[in-house]
Amino acid sequence: MTTTSIRPAPQTTILTRDFWASGADGVLRISRCDDCGAWNNPTPAACRRCRSRSLTMTPTSGRGTVVGVSVNHQHLVPSMPPPYVVAIVAIDEDDGARLTTNVVGCDVDDVVVGMRVRVRFEQASEHVWLPLFEPDPEAGGETGPVPEPDPASRRVRPPVSRRKFEDDVAITGVGQSRVGRRLMIDPVTLAVDAAERAVADAGLTMDDIDGLSTYPGWGPTGISEGGIMPLEQSLTIHPTWVNGGGDLPGQNGSIITAMLAVSAGLCRHVLCIRSVWQSTNSAMMRAGEIDPPSGRPEGMMESRGPYGAMSPATWIGCQASNYMHRYGVGREVLGAIAVTTRAHAGANPEAVYRDPLTMDEYMSARMVSTPFGLYDCDVPCDGAVAVVVSAIDAVADMDCEPVFVEAVGTQITEPLSWDQGTLHYLPQTIGPAAHLWSRTDLGPDDVDVGCIYDGFTFNALSWIETLGFCGAGEAADLIGDGSGIAVDGTLPLNPHGGQLSAGRLHGYGFVREAVLQLRGRGSGLQVPDARVAVATAGGGVPSGAILFRREG
Repeated sequence: MTTTSIRPAPQTTILTRDFWASGADGVLRISRCDDCGAWNNPTPAACRRCRSRSLTMTPTSGRGTVVGVSVNHQHLVPSMPPPYVVAIVAIDEDDGARLTTNVVGCDVDDVVVGMRVRVRFEQASEHVWLPLFEPDPEAGGETGPVPEPDPASRRVRPPVSRRKFEDDVAITGVGQSRVGRRLMIDPVTLAVDAAERAVADAGLTMDDIDGLSTYPGWGPTGISEGGIMPLEQSLTIHPTWVNGGGDLPGQNGSIITAMLAVSAGLCRHVLCIRSVWQSTNSAMMRAGEIDPPSGRPEGMMESRGPYGAMSPATWIGCQASNYMHRYGVGREVLGAIAVTTRAHAGANPEAVYRDPLTMDEYMSARMVSTPFGLYDCDVPCDGAVAVVVSAIDAVADMDCEPVFVEAVGTQITEPLSWDQGTLHYLPQTIGPAAHLWSRTDLGPDDVDVGCIYDGFTFNALSWIETLGFCGAGEAADLIGDGSGIAVDGTLPLNPHGGQLSAGRLHGYGFVREAVLQLRGRGSGLQVPDARVAVATAGGGVPSGAILFRREG
């Protein structure tokens, strides 16, 4: 069969194939629970509300409301020339059931949060009809309802024991390889460089290391050194325990897992490693030395790829649009984050970008995916960071500067999705933030430095509010012109420049900077007398947070 669709057909599954086929007659059907009436999307095996297994593909009105929107300006799909609108649409029957889609039939700049839309279908393959949406002519210009934040997302379980595994461990060493753009260095070499420096920083030798943890283990080219196998082949430490998992509470989940292994007595010194070589990988793909990924969108991309939503910039841009609509703020607050952390990077000789950035330059830069421009996005780079987690009873005999772990935040409290859960923040920041504070007597006012994940400026804004440094919608007041997040401000933010300017080291760079700050040895600017630091990781789902402290 021949179609004229410019959109790639997804790889359907046994669960989802009825959804993709249902538009053959022009009717949008979504899975509905026969017991509680909740609508569910993407199609699950059990109801999201009552866990019933009795689900039926049920016709809808085909109408809904745009609750998040991003205009993509990148040429991510060869057949889909930008700009085009990626939106999250909540169906009228249940605003908890949403679709990532394209809004068509109007100018891209006309699509806003609250816009009323109706479905139209485009056939992408013999058995796939893609639900698109267009402005609803019967809406008469009226806007639709936008879901309110779910208070349940802040509910956390109380600690199951008074004993805290965090008290059993310390961070004794950190190390970083050379970091830069297109270094053309093998990622395992970068990992070994960082590992050797971290182990030496801990006052240990490789023979002392009995645990090995990496993230995400074996993974897509460019974002991993390849996992445990190539690391052990190079390090030959013969570990008694290893971890190479990717489904963890953010990138620093591999460090938290190491803490648990040490607390359980499996090992005494775990070497944790995070390696990236996205910059070199991209250069090699452009040169034809590495084949780009191919195939039909599948897995988490099944419901996004057909609409050209290939980048986290677009997914997170939808959440940012909801936040801006809800709280009436503009891009200036995001710009203040980018400009201020660039100023911090100027003092860091390791940072990828150190030249000053002005607000005018920020506002006039090319758009990536609204509301994000070039300087809202972190910097792909090559580099590796290593962290040594040691047993607390080993610290006294070590020649190191230990940093102690006060608490971790790992709980999931909302749907693990980019479009079904929280709309007004980066997904999976609320749960880990609330969980963190449930495991300590300290609070946001005790934090001296925030090493906060900034894959995009909005990621940092989300963490600032969910961690409680200010109230919902109040980040603009805290940040101000940037002075509120400067090194001498209310919340010193990413003194090393963060991923926005120092380079995308995917979470581990924040742990290293937190440790250096608490030692009084910041990689650039130093926050005076820093005693408590928070480090977060995860550019979406899932995510995690760690609270560090120094003693003495």
